Amino acid sequence: MPISTQKLGDRHPTYPISIAPMMDRTDRHYRYFMRQITRRTLLYTEMVTSAAIKHGDKDYLLGFSPAENPLALQVGGDNPQDLAECARIAAAMGYDEINLNVGCPSDRVQSGHFGACLMKNPNLVAKCIEAMVAATQIPVSVKHRIGVDDLDSYEDMQNFVRILSEAGCQRFSVHARKAWLQGLSPKDNREIPPLRYADVHRLKQEFPHLFIEINGGFTTLDQAHEQLQYVDAVMIGRAAYDNPYLFATSDREFFDDESPIRNRLEVAEAMIPYIDAWTGRGLKLNKITRHMLQLFHGQAGSRFWKRILTDKSCIVGAGSEVIREAIRAVTDLDSSSRYAGG
Repeated sequence: MPISTQKLGDRHPTYPISIAPMMDRTDRHYRYFMRQITRRTLLYTEMVTSAAIKHGDKDYLLGFSPAENPLALQVGGDNPQDLAECARIAAAMGYDEINLNVGCPSDRVQSGHFGACLMKNPNLVAKCIEAMVAATQIPVSVKHRIGVDDLDSYEDMQNFVRILSEAGCQRFSVHARKAWLQGLSPKDNREIPPLRYADVHRLKQEFPHLFIEINGGFTTLDQAHEQLQYVDAVMIGRAAYDNPYLFATSDREFFDDESPIRNRLEVAEAMIPYIDAWTGRGLKLNKITRHMLQLFHGQAGSRFWKRILTDKSCIVGAGSEVIREAIRAVTDLDSSSRYAGG
């Protein structure tokens, strides 16, 4: 399914598949790495709080390479004026979309009064959306759960989406699990509450003019294709980190892009100039290679690849020679396997 805006009457591009925002995962180095695998899939930053954006080092927190686009900035906060300023900053820096986190259940996020706890206050979220929409021309979207604590009926979610849509939000990324604000860790909140895909499908049926993306538990592109019979887009989270090469065919399958597909070794080689540039500026190699450990997931050379990157990327002064050594190890293993008829 190629990018299409026709069904929504939206002048902004929409994307049928995306990689979820993940704390301590989707930083700029991971995103650049994923761009060597997929050029079209929508990527997200880690969540950044509105306070950090207003008062922190913007280049450090929000800087990215143009090669990472299309890219959405995810923000956390509950102050309409602060979030409006974040939207203006995101647009000025070249982000394609700004996304408000109304789904994270962690204690730290709750203490700042944002994330999933905001689902209990849709009118406040609506004020935030109104301010963000008024402040920028880029799309403003919301990522939320199907419910929170005892506000977990379909009607509760329906009301939440209705209020936000009336405030100007047209794009919703819905994690198809409810969130418990007490008693479950963020990890447990991603695994224990049951998935309720049918509720998200129903949401699209009842709000056909909105862009509805589904998230939660997807690990294959085949699952994404199946979901696109019912919703506009699919967001894949942990599987995109644990098996990044999963997205090798996503441009072809979802965007009708017939560009050549890089094999895993070509992806690794494409990272060498980037690694040289960043380590030349003093960045420790493992800040980049930690995102590359699963490139050979499920392949015969995965163990050698991960061992070399893990053992040698932390050495002071290590650079792209570590990647070259790991590439040679995997290549030699592949050659000996073919020679042996394996």
